[in-house]
Amino acid sequence: MIYQISYMSDNYQVKGYLALPYGVIASTEQLTDWLNSFYKTSTLEVLPIACPLHPATKPIGEGQYPVFVYCRGGIGRVGSVRMDWLERFAQHGHIVFAPCYRGAEGGEGRDEFGGGDVEDVLSGIRWLNQLPFVDEQRISIMGFSRGSVNAAQAAVRSTEPPLSRLILWGGVSDLARTYEERIDLRRMLKRVIGGSTGKYPERYEARSPVALAEQIHCPVLVIHGRQDLQVDYSHAENMIQRLQELDKEYDVQIYEDYGHHMPEDVHRQAITAMFDWIQQK
Repeated sequence: MIYQISYMSDNYQVKGYLALPYGVIASTEQLTDWLNSFYKTSTLEVLPIACPLHPATKPIGEGQYPVFVYCRGGIGRVGSVRMDWLERFAQHGHIVFAPCYRGAEGGEGRDEFGGGDVEDVLSGIRWLNQLPFVDEQRISIMGFSRGSVNAAQAAVRSTEPPLSRLILWGGVSDLARTYEERIDLRRMLKRVIGGSTGKYPERYEARSPVALAEQIHCPVLVIHGRQDLQVDYSHAENMIQRLQELDKEYDVQIYEDYGHHMPEDVHRQAITAMFDWIQQK
């Protein structure tokens, strides 16, 4: 099952998606009660939006499940959470949570591209962590494209619980580099961050995974297409080099012939390889 959920982040009511592992079921009423109880309110809603072809039969309370947090790319309607990706992730036995970020899909607030919106990720993780069927020792986070900015910050800032794995997929590692490379994004970046790299270099650095690498204490997986035209492969190279310098635990999965988005069959293979890495670590 896939649900759209409302939840609280700071003083904003924001949106996210929750996908359950194949075969596992939870009622909308249960999820709504768990949400409102945690956030001490009665206004949060859960909306089922997709169900598997074969009805789920195992109540969620009968197991302990790892969690996979999917930090989407883009901003607003661009790069929004992909339902087909949620479905593919859920096939690997994880509860999947995907924040939409504040200001998107009817959520309150404004996306700051790795500013206050990081709390949207952390708040959802804290809610999931207190659920009795969640394995708090196995909460992984993946950032796709811009989502790497949010995922890396969450990996650093989440201490209760600490996150067990960080995956940067086609990820921005240096936001100032993105500002220089992507002239088409400069206007948006100045708007959401407050100015240019020349005016606020510290804001760009604070959002950059490469600058946060020293504070990352879980294993890291870097996934990147060498032909990526949206987030240049040099972002992966820079992150790998920094992880090496710091003697951090990391692995790399490079797709030589592919770019930012892969054909469906290759994407499925990449997802399987990613979950194999999560399980083996």
